[in-house]
Amino acid sequence: MLVTGKQILDHANENGYAVGAFNVNNMEIVQAIINAAEETQSPVILQASQGALKYAGVEYISAMVKVAADNASVPVALHLDHGTDFKQIMLCLRNGFTSVMIDASKHSLDENIKITKDIVDIAHAVGVSVEAELGKIGGTEDDITVAEKDATMTDPDEAAKFVESTGLDYLAIAVGTAHGPYKGEPKLDFDRIKTIKERLNIPLVLHGSSGVPEESIKKAVANGINKINIDTDIRMSFNKGVRDFANENPDVYDPRKLLGPGREAAQAVIAEKMNMFGSAGKAWR
Repeated sequence: MLVTGKQILDHANENGYAVGAFNVNNMEIVQAIINAAEETQSPVILQASQGALKYAGVEYISAMVKVAADNASVPVALHLDHGTDFKQIMLCLRNGFTSVMIDASKHSLDENIKITKDIVDIAHAVGVSVEAELGKIGGTEDDITVAEKDATMTDPDEAAKFVESTGLDYLAIAVGTAHGPYKGEPKLDFDRIKTIKERLNIPLVLHGSSGVPEESIKKAVANGINKINIDTDIRMSFNKGVRDFANENPDVYDPRKLLGPGREAAQAVIAEKMNMFGSAGKAWR
């Protein structure tokens, strides 16, 4: 069933667990995510980045997720990840997204507040939830690149002002993660997560979570993280599943036979994440 991001994340916030937000690019990945959610009985967020929308088209992404959600026994939200373009956010709203992210984190605090509040006012008017970002998370996400030297942690005082001024539903915070593969082990600022959670008491979002050790993920959840974004781990597992099958079966050219193993490999990783995040068994009807 298709629900809003706020419905899913408010439940996670109230019950002390996190929900995986998994990036989608094609049908097989949508199926892998939904199959894993059914297997673990987890609420789930399927999210599309700007790159995914350019590749597949907003109508295709929306239609695939809606079909999957309509046939699922678990709560499903459709989310725009790292939206930076006003027209694109409006297009997602018109095409049935139940959650959108406005990422104006590159701007000053005051400008970020202004841009975010405009989106919140519009989205809330049509019953759609809003995520925004404060602080700068390093790495590359589609067209957004933040150098390591420019990455900045989220300030708790600024976070309180930001949430109060915008009325957003959940906040992505910079606490030591980065987008893309890690060269070393990320060092998360758990005290910062806890402090921000105590100040805001709203769902908090952790970006750049692929490759973060399980112990760190669980500690982040215990300190207040409720939405965890995963993309790179899905791509890598899908890629390995396809490559392994192709290498073992060089004469096979049927795309269904080639992509099926990728879907299965991704599903296994996604189910593992759902158990790690504490969302397994938390689905409601």
